Amino acid sequence: MDALTSGIFKSFLLHFAIAGLLFATANFQFSSPSVMEVQLNPAVNEIEEVKAVSAISVDQQAVEQKIAQLREKEAQQKRAEEQRIRDLERRAAQARKDREAEARRIKKLEQQRLAKLEEKRKAEAQAKRAQEIQNKERQQAEKARQEALAAEQAAKAAAEKRKAEEDRLRQAEAKRKQQEEEAKRKAQAAEEARQKALQEQLLQEQLAQEQAARAKVRQQQVLTEVDKYKALIMQRIQSNLLIDEKMKGKQCRLNIRLGFNGLVTQAESLGGDKLVCEAALRAVRMADTLPVSENKDVFEQLKNINLTIKPTL
Repeated sequence: MDALTSGIFKSFLLHFAIAGLLFATANFQFSSPSVMEVQLNPAVNEIEEVKAVSAISVDQQAVEQKIAQLREKEAQQKRAEEQRIRDLERRAAQARKDREAEARRIKKLEQQRLAKLEEKRKAEAQAKRAQEIQNKERQQAEKARQEALAAEQAAKAAAEKRKAEEDRLRQAEAKRKQQEEEAKRKAQAAEEARQKALQEQLLQEQLAQEQAARAKVRQQQVLTEVDKYKALIMQRIQSNLLIDEKMKGKQCRLNIRLGFNGLVTQAESLGGDKLVCEAALRAVRMADTLPVSENKDVFEQLKNINLTIKPTL
């Protein structure tokens, strides 16, 4: 619009100058030139008057031609400016469509992520219920074994009591057998305790390995999410970036600080081309909020980031 205003102002000055020239020419025309009158040859006066009128007519045609050229040039400039404005509006509309498409894509990804989380929650709940059933069955089996053992011991005690009345030798033999069985049970109990301790140790080691593997996977996921959101932030800034030919091949580094909801709390230049830096900071302010992850670990690496802005023409 500044170029259009300047063109109109120059055109006004040119018209003013042409009008002054026409006025001077008109004054020159109205001021009758001194012509020597010779009564003997009146045809000479007529020829000079015709030449003067012809000269004035030629000057007026040249002026009118110049005015027409200036008007055509002004019209061309006006059409070019209107075309430039239409191009800017078209690019702004395309950028808005791109932002809306990106927003829809991010929403779809978020829905997919929530669906996967729901599936994981259901699987964990099913696994928990299966573990509870297994524990209950194990407890019931242990209770049945204890009851059977108690019943067996009671029956054995009754038999021993009957046998004690009949034969002391048989009572001693039964006592010896009982002691042997007791020792066997103790040895078996000790072996079961050792096996249980070994299983618990193996389980702890397995859990430690699984936790380490999950931590490694989690770290990789965090790094992948950080790269993804850096790309989304860069794309949001590029979509608001107003590019000029003077920015070709130039760049600017920015430091951006974000709130938990993506709100830009601070943006400053870290160095680079002044024109690119001003355009980049203006694009960040236009965005107002930038994409951030709800994951706390990912956000910790996004809340204070440095980006390099390179305009693409």
